[in-house]
This record gives sequence, structure tokens and C-alpha cells, in this order.
Amino acid sequence: MSARNDPGDTTTYAERVARHVPGLHDLHRMAGLLLAEHVPATGRVLVLGAGGGLELRAFATRHPGWRFDGVDPSPEMIGQARTTLGALADRVAFHEGYIDDAPDGPFDGAACLLTLHFLDRAERLRTLRQIRRRLAKGAPLVVAHHSFPQADGQKDVWLRRNADLLASAGVPPAQAEKGIDTMKERLPALSPEEDEALQRDAGFGGVQLFYAAFTFKGWVAYRR
Repeated sequence: MSARNDPGDTTTYAERVARHVPGLHDLHRMAGLLLAEHVPATGRVLVLGAGGGLELRAFATRHPGWRFDGVDPSPEMIGQARTTLGALADRVAFHEGYIDDAPDGPFDGAACLLTLHFLDRAERLRTLRQIRRRLAKGAPLVVAHHSFPQADGQKDVWLRRNADLLASAGVPPAQAEKGIDTMKERLPALSPEEDEALQRDAGFGGVQLFYAAFTFKGWVAYRR
């Protein structure tokens, strides 16, 4: 789960992300369950945006035979992932960079959580295609990120709801309010319909929504 700002120490990072993402721990648990429907007991899983190590820890704890390749552009966040994982880090090969820096695979499954919303449409499609190229046929991909209606004033409605949610979770109101402008400026979010279409255009089938929490959505799809 990559972050594009200063994460602070591991505990602070984990607490901050949990405040921002409703049901974060359940999201990780559900993602692992969806992967496990197809990933064998000794499978190999690609995790893009692996900095911090929270989803890696969840997957590795529940599936002791899996091995992982974790990709993240931030060496500091990779360092935090190693700390978060502890002894579990022995089952993860980390790669500093982006999807082009990931091994060719083939992987039995992949996860990309809280990362794709940083990419514009063209780069998001390219990244999805590069993930697909590294997966075995029929392998699952689990993604989750900001995805909410963009038209007819709905973008502002959902950003306001997200700010209200953060404030209700203890984020200072001024900071939550500032987050509206930050998301408008820095996150090229798409609508859920656009996100699903990109997954299909990238060569995935059976796209299914499994997680919806205000501005966040999550899908599972399968390599055709």
C-alpha cells in the first residue's frame, strides 16, 4: 500500500491509513480471500504499491506457503514494509520502482491496493496491461482505490462526504477540508464505470465489485 507523502513511523502510518480507508483490515482480509480462490498453497503473488507492508503482512500471515514480489518506488516505504513484516519479510522479494521494474512472472495472482488512483487514465491502463502480462492465465487481480462519480456535480458531493468521514474519524476538520482540494489537484480519480472499463480494456474478464466505502471501490478481475 504505497503512500506519496511522508509516512512517519510505521505505527503512525498504519494508524493514518486506517483512519482514511474505511474497513482497511477487512479490505486486506477480503483481498486475500479472493486471491486464495485461485492462488495455490505455494503460489507466487505480485503486490504493486507494497510500501508500508500492511497488505503483505495480512496475506503472508494467512497464507504461509505464498511467496511475494513487492514493488514500490519509495525506499523509505520499502524499509517500513520490512519492519512491518518482521520475520515474514524473508518471503518477500522487494523491487524499488514501478510496474516495469517487476519480474516477468508468471505470477499466480496480483494485488494493487490504494495505488492506481495516483495514475492518469493512460498510465493506469498501461500499468494494468503490464500486470496482466505478468500473470498466469486465469490468475486473479485485486485492486482498490478512490473511484467515485465525476459528472454533474457528483465529484464535489463525494469529496465532501469523504472529508466528513475523515473528520468523524478524528482528523482535524481543517485538515479534512484541505483534503478536498488536495484530491482535486493530485488524484486523477475515475468513475467506477471508467475503472471497470479500463480493467476490461487491459485484458481482464469477470470484473466484480467486492468493496465499496464512500469514495473507495475495490474489484477482483481475472487474466484472460
